[in-house]
Amino acid sequence: MPKYSNSPFLFGNALQIDVSKLKQWGYLKPNNWKAGTLTWSRRGEKTGSISIGVSTLEANEYLQVSYNSNGEPREYKIRLERKPTNLGIGEMWFFRCFHTGKLCRKLYLIDGFFLHREALKSGFYEKQIQSKYGRFLDQRYGAYFKYESLCIEAGKKHLKKTYAGKPTKKFMKLSKEIQKAESIDFREIERRLMLGK
Repeated sequence: MPKYSNSPFLFGNALQIDVSKLKQWGYLKPNNWKAGTLTWSRRGEKTGSISIGVSTLEANEYLQVSYNSNGEPREYKIRLERKPTNLGIGEMWFFRCFHTGKLCRKLYLIDGFFLHREALKSGFYEKQIQSKYGRFLDQRYGAYFKYESLCIEAGKKHLKKTYAGKPTKKFMKLSKEIQKAESIDFREIERRLMLGK
């Protein structure tokens, strides 16, 4: 596990456990127990790994984590809870943070424990510490740099492109971002970066 740092805590850089990923990987099937390993990497380099076990047995729903943090062994359970979706169709899974007591869909490694983001008042999202010029560049040219991931997302097998004969909001948003990326001339970005304004 990584060592503590004195620089500002960025939620985007923290190790995270996401309910939607657990579901995608088959950990949240009903009345089930599944164990495995979560591994994180950045630019092809491993940044951390933990052992997990997930119980969805009725009245005994939890995520168990086991790992070392700065040489200290950690093993604890995080409650899992199901709530009806806002559409009234089915249920969604949530973590119940043992520190804040809040429900969340994502836990962040904060001070050696996986917690709700509000457990750390001094944490930031990348956008919050970005300069005004950086925000401008992201707003103007961000789609260009995300082009490849946008195309992958739009081509996913399970992406719902239409509903009742109309394009879905998600697919329309992806299409719009792809069109925006394709309309950007890389020479314009190069000129702007060289001028620095």
